[in-house]
Amino acid sequence: MGELLYIQASPRGERSYSTRVADAFVSVYDETHPDDTVRILNVFEANLPSFDGPAVQAKYSILHGIDHTEQERLAWKTVEAVIQEFLSADRYVISVPMWNFGIPYRLKQYIDLLVQPGYTFSFDPVKGYDGLVKNKAVLLACARGGSYPPGSERALFDHQIPYLKTVLSFIGLSDISLVVVEPTLAGGPDGAAAALDEAIKRARGLAAAF
Repeated sequence: MGELLYIQASPRGERSYSTRVADAFVSVYDETHPDDTVRILNVFEANLPSFDGPAVQAKYSILHGIDHTEQERLAWKTVEAVIQEFLSADRYVISVPMWNFGIPYRLKQYIDLLVQPGYTFSFDPVKGYDGLVKNKAVLLACARGGSYPPGSERALFDHQIPYLKTVLSFIGLSDISLVVVEPTLAGGPDGAAAALDEAIKRARGLAAAF
């Protein structure tokens, strides 16, 4: 038995293209992995702790063994809880719309909570950085209003997929599958429908062997 953590990063519910693609993947995954459980985390609905001044101060005080207050201890404990819930999963699905060429701010907040030394990555003066979240697969279901083909001039505006691949690989998640639905706006309704159908077909094909 295992657990699939399905991270939803759109507040648009069923209207979200990225969510609809990820939902299609999860539906087939459920059928083909009957012993596994699926846990859903919508970052817009979750009570994520703020990674603000007190939390940052708590991080540096506690991780460096400096005297810290009870308030700082409690602040860091909430961050640790988010990390542990993430690490308890065996596989991940992340549905992500492109916002202003990047990712939604709530997903960025979630990632900033997760990427912490000693929890999801380590550093050695000789070996450098090493991701600690190993041997776990990730599916990225990404939606974009325009098209950003690799090698094109528009690809320079894509700070969604390159960032996600970089930060996930940094913490050890190198087994990354990608399904992209684009364009959801620039091609008009017919183009969006065709792109969605193709993305859903690819997502369903990946689910059985995930």
